[in-house]
Amino acid sequence: MKFKKQEILDALATISVAGEGKNMVESGAIKNVVTFADEIIVDVVLSTPAMHIKKRAEADIKKTIQERISKEAQVEVNIKVEAPEKKPANLIKGKPIPGIKNIVAVASGKGGVGKSTVTANLAVTLSKMGFKVGILDADIYGPSIPMMFDVFTERPLSVTVNGKSKMKPIENYGVKILSIGFFTQPNQAVIWRGPMAAKALNQLIFDADWGELDFMLVDLPPGTGDIHLSIMQSLPITGAVIVSTPQTVALADARKGVAMFRQESIQVPVLGVVENMAYFSPEELPENKYFIFGKGGAKNLSEDLDIPYLGEIPLVQSIREAGDVGRPAALQTATTTEEAFEDVTKRVVEETVRRNEDLPPTEAIKITTMAGCSAVKK
Repeated sequence: MKFKKQEILDALATISVAGEGKNMVESGAIKNVVTFADEIIVDVVLSTPAMHIKKRAEADIKKTIQERISKEAQVEVNIKVEAPEKKPANLIKGKPIPGIKNIVAVASGKGGVGKSTVTANLAVTLSKMGFKVGILDADIYGPSIPMMFDVFTERPLSVTVNGKSKMKPIENYGVKILSIGFFTQPNQAVIWRGPMAAKALNQLIFDADWGELDFMLVDLPPGTGDIHLSIMQSLPITGAVIVSTPQTVALADARKGVAMFRQESIQVPVLGVVENMAYFSPEELPENKYFIFGKGGAKNLSEDLDIPYLGEIPLVQSIREAGDVGRPAALQTATTTEEAFEDVTKRVVEETVRRNEDLPPTEAIKITTMAGCSAVKK
């Protein structure tokens, strides 16, 4: 069987290049098409080294040719990456913190989607996996991490490190924590302008004795604003996790959150999106799932924006109760919530691995994953 090159190119012109808005032929991604009897070889050049984009391109090419040209065609796809030169002059670069290997921002476009709950349970699960973990509660105006870890009455002590006075983070459940909530009363409102909030954050970041951490999770305030920019100017963020519920209003704001991290002057890799409150299963009917806020919205968003889908967390009363009493739900063993948070956390680790392999790291870091249990190496 002899295949015509133009027919193949016409078929490939129906495939879009992720993130470019052009088809593969128009963008110049297809460099050559060679046919031998029943074999078709396609040479492709992409501008991004991301593994999931390369795999998607290969799968799309094979599927399209077999559907539009011939089911019998043996398709070989050769993908080469030629990333354009980066212009670091305009990039926001943070100042590294010695001893901290990965800094992951947890963000949401709007409040009330469970961002802090996800942050707390991610941290606890990472700690259970053997990682050294810290949380920077950057939600200046509504800090909730101290309550979720049952340390809201604690106050950081001062320690001397190399002749300098530093704050010692509060620790519980194997997680180190610093928050503006440690320095305010529960009924006290924080009424600060942007520069004052940024100064307070810098003190929590750089005037603290964090020690060695494999992961620092930054619990950002909802929205896209001053605090977010201050954090990204202060810290070399490894990547961002977006939390959303499946409902349309939350997804619209989550989309804005992704757009913020993708701004040309920011360029923080988005590790993926977590769908919180994905469904409700009554205790008496555990096999039933009720999609109260909609079904699969965050998963559809991840596909639309070409970012990884990190998994779903069900709407379970015990998760709320656990947060209220200061004992994150991921600490409970042999439960569906523990399993859900473990699945999401493993995906976060996997995407951090991929990010550090595919993109220039903020530090010389390498994470290796072995048999479901991961270890971070410098």
